[in-house]
Amino acid sequence: MATYYLAVDIGASSGRHILGHMENGKMILEEIYRFENGMVKKDGELCWEFDRLFNEIVNGLKKCKEIGKIPVSMGVDTWGVDFVLLDKDDKVLGNTVGYRDHRTEGMDEEVYKTISLKDLYARTGIQKAIYNTVYQLMAVKKKHPEYLEQAETLLHVPDYFHFLLTGEKTCEYTEATTGQLVCPTTKDWDYELIDMLGYPRKIFQKLIMPSTSIGHLTDAVKEAVGFDLEVVAPATHDTGSAVLAVPANDDDFIYISSGTWSLMGIERKEADCSEKSCEMNFTNEGGYAGRFRYLKNIMGLWMIQSVRHEFDDAYSFAQICEMAEEAKDFPSRVNANDECFLSPENMTKEVQDYCRRTGQQVPETLGEIATVIYTSLADCYAKIAKEIEEMTGRTYSRIHIVGGGSNAGYLNELTAKATKKEIHAGPGEATAIGNITAQMLKAEEFKTIEEARTTIHESFGIKVYKA
Repeated sequence: MATYYLAVDIGASSGRHILGHMENGKMILEEIYRFENGMVKKDGELCWEFDRLFNEIVNGLKKCKEIGKIPVSMGVDTWGVDFVLLDKDDKVLGNTVGYRDHRTEGMDEEVYKTISLKDLYARTGIQKAIYNTVYQLMAVKKKHPEYLEQAETLLHVPDYFHFLLTGEKTCEYTEATTGQLVCPTTKDWDYELIDMLGYPRKIFQKLIMPSTSIGHLTDAVKEAVGFDLEVVAPATHDTGSAVLAVPANDDDFIYISSGTWSLMGIERKEADCSEKSCEMNFTNEGGYAGRFRYLKNIMGLWMIQSVRHEFDDAYSFAQICEMAEEAKDFPSRVNANDECFLSPENMTKEVQDYCRRTGQQVPETLGEIATVIYTSLADCYAKIAKEIEEMTGRTYSRIHIVGGGSNAGYLNELTAKATKKEIHAGPGEATAIGNITAQMLKAEEFKTIEEARTTIHESFGIKVYKA
């Protein structure tokens, strides 16, 4: 009888329940449940539907029972920075606002009245992004001070779901680091910074590391799903899980965790909080076993996903890749990291407007728009690869692309050409694999990270694109 582990992997556009087990020395995955996700407008704010998402988590657990594959443990991973505030009765205060909402506009300047960007980076090692928790909390403080006064608990999104599952309030390290309020040397909350900014320190829970047991299901959830299991924290930030699943044990590579966002960087033991690192806008997010993901955030396939929606989802990503390849000679480029692409009303028009504004040929067809985006992303990857090499003083021979974007063959070819490096693409389900791996390490299915990564390499097809 197989021992199953369940990854609940929730991204910005969808969520999945994926079971993993070992068979003949290989990790086997099975997706058993999928659901939609996305922000909705509420009171003029872009919000997540956490109640509905939690119902979907429970529905996926029921599916395990239905198919007779009951996992011994589970863990939830999601995107970073977003959170809920709970009052003394554990009720959510205010709307469950998401990172693409505009409430943080101008909040950087409010934070810098207390601490400069340079000093904030020196303390946390986290790049400036206007949606980071530190700025979102300032937005709450300025616009709804009553919420901070009533708040007893802050939980990031995966921690909130773990709380709803177990009744236990925890904050997992990799997720917490994305908010720009954690000290990279102590690997704990920077309480002095929290006090300086006027955020109540009591709301911040003790940080736990990935592979920590959180607890078992509450009686209510147990009754609803028909069984019990252990809830184990993975690297709850989806990129933290994805990087754990990079199928390599040397240090001669750069990784790209490619999905809605592209996260491009290296794994290292120490954070680089230097002024130069700040100027280059690198970030030092927490990784598995106290490591750091030294990386840059790139807008990623969000641009292609948005354009696809604007064409009524009439084409698969594979078809869009084919159209882009047919239009490969189209000359225009955009800066994939320009803030105009973060949350536009219409991505297709934004790309066209950007080309128009910069005096370039305006793409008209879906293929032309896609080739502009894909080629611009590849150029962006090449630029950042050079910056990583400059910051580390060394050259890397290859790039591992993991996550859903590893299936975009045309983009992989463009990336090999632009970076002049070998591209190793796969596994596509890296986040779920990393989530399951953290649970398996806790259960001692693997003795070490190295053993786990070797198994991942042997279990999933890795496609190589030559430079």
